[in-house]
Amino acid sequence: MQLKVNGEYREFTNIFTIAQLLDSLGIQARTVAVEVNGEVIPKRLHHEHSLRHGDVIEIVHPVGGG
Repeated sequence: MQLKVNGEYREFTNIFTIAQLLDSLGIQARTVAVEVNGEVIPKRLHHEHSLRHGDVIEIVHPVGGG
């Protein structure tokens, strides 16, 4: 399936949920916020939120500072 992740089109196989996507990218879910098609998906739903071909995903890492 093709997903647009942080502005880049990428092909994935056997990725069905946000949790699986983050795992395949080597990203720890507790350190990021995830938006799918403009909607922020709460961490508690990452294991059950299904992804579809063509979804646009933004993965944001918090940055400290002031």
